[in-house]
Amino acid sequence: MSDRRTEILRAATRVIARRGVRGLRVGELAQEAGVSTALIYYHFTDRAGTLRRTLEFISDRADRYTAERSPGTHPDDARADLEQVLLLELQDTPEVRENSTAWGELRASAVFEPDLREDLARATHTWVHEIADLLARADPLGTAPAHAAAAERLTALIEGLSVRWLSGSLPLDHARHLLEGAIDAELGSG
Repeated sequence: MSDRRTEILRAATRVIARRGVRGLRVGELAQEAGVSTALIYYHFTDRAGTLRRTLEFISDRADRYTAERSPGTHPDDARADLEQVLLLELQDTPEVRENSTAWGELRASAVFEPDLREDLARATHTWVHEIADLLARADPLGTAPAHAAAAERLTALIEGLSVRWLSGSLPLDHARHLLEGAIDAELGSG
């Protein structure tokens, strides 16, 4: 991806996080990215294309920061790997705050925008599938339907905890503690 295109997507994520999807105007986006509106239309065709690519950018960026591993993490410890991937969705960094806020704004707007709803459903399905795969590694005796259901519950919980944390209703350390408890409940405490 070109540097300009990446900067436009970063800017779109910032604008969505700050003003919501309905507040995303191509002119404001161009100003935020430091480019012309013509360049935005060149790269993304229209507002819907910009939203679609921004959703992909947010998902890809989350994949990158959840792939980071703490030093000393053993690569064969599937349960620890699952916990770390999920807990990295709740970290107090500008990138995670921005990503989580923009994701929540996109989710809320999808209620009213069917095209966005389809793209968000696909991105959510991919995320749930990835977590179900991690659950299968951590619980090899479980069934695929049980792993899929647990992945749905855990990803939905992360979204809810993230909204509460970002809105100041829940301290981050408590949100992380609640998520750890949910992982224990899904996999058993031992």
